[in-house]
Amino acid sequence: MKKLITLIVVICFAAHSRPAIAQKIIPRFIRKMYFEKDTTKRSSFVVLPVLSSAPETGVEAGGAALYSYYSDTIRHETRVSNIYAYATITTKGQNRLNLSTVYWAPQNKYHYTASIGRIDFPFSFYGIGNNTAEADGVNVDQKRYRLMLEAQKLVAKNIYVGLVGGGYKYDFSNNDQASIFNMSAHVEDRTGGSYLYLGPSFIFDTRNNNTYTTKGMMINTYYQLLQGVLGNNSYRGGFFNFEYTSFHLLSKRFVLGLDVQEQSLTGGRSPFYLLPQMGSDEMMRGYYGGRYRDRNYIAGQAELRYRLNERFGVVGFMGTGEVFHSTFTFPALKPNYGGGLRYFFDVEKGLSIRADYGIGQKPFGEQRESGFYIGLGEAF
Repeated sequence: MKKLITLIVVICFAAHSRPAIAQKIIPRFIRKMYFEKDTTKRSSFVVLPVLSSAPETGVEAGGAALYSYYSDTIRHETRVSNIYAYATITTKGQNRLNLSTVYWAPQNKYHYTASIGRIDFPFSFYGIGNNTAEADGVNVDQKRYRLMLEAQKLVAKNIYVGLVGGGYKYDFSNNDQASIFNMSAHVEDRTGGSYLYLGPSFIFDTRNNNTYTTKGMMINTYYQLLQGVLGNNSYRGGFFNFEYTSFHLLSKRFVLGLDVQEQSLTGGRSPFYLLPQMGSDEMMRGYYGGRYRDRNYIAGQAELRYRLNERFGVVGFMGTGEVFHSTFTFPALKPNYGGGLRYFFDVEKGLSIRADYGIGQKPFGEQRESGFYIGLGEAF
């Protein structure tokens, strides 16, 4: 994966600095996706290949595709909508499939989000809590089906209210009966379960752009009422999410972004797969997703973005966060920091390919935690 994205970045730099050569050696459809400047409000399409390997999966190959467009090409305030697809398959038969869309109605009067996906993919499980050990990690086979729906309506200036809804079905298995996954009393509902959810959402959004923001803020919060179905119909609970982001234009090229998020699982039971998890390509970069999980999660980050020119940018970021069962403590916060590169393949819409390297803590007796991330669009 690292070699692949390095090749893409090298090609991008070469095409930008030597456009005449690029005209001769790069096919027309690739030039259109990655290199040609378009200042109109036309739709755009980009493909990003995926290639990686791991002992538990073998070679994983596939790709991601993003189609972006405007629902209103006349009014400039209407935000960018998109359709995003992701698909990979491994040599051992596992797969990941996802299709999602974000739609902004003309003048941003309505905002809709939908996603459907399937995962048949193993993951590493280390236990519950903020201080799990790498030595306890075990591979757990996972099958997951997901449907997510959101709808919000503009009810006042910058204020949206609406509903979130959807459902999940999880199946897990691990054949090592002596593993922490099977032996720990803290791991609830280890075979999985199914549930539906529905709840209210609230958004306050003053951002000047939803793809590459340079000023403004957003508060996004929702509460999901969870109801188990099928063999899991005795489960009832809730999931709360609050996120605050703000952006400050320090100069023509420098933007400071701030991001704070809090998540909590409510109710009497704690299915391990519903517990908030630390680590992703968006927040607490450098930590393996799910290495630390518990009923509550809080994290914050700051990112300084520098736009070298209209095509290229660099970022530096740092943050901190923790998971906890019931009591938050400052000494338990874990650090993260790192940097990354951006290539803006669609200058008008502010759409970019993102490559980040994040670094986390060094647990006693273990290597320092770190992670490399490739994605489309900014981290937040």
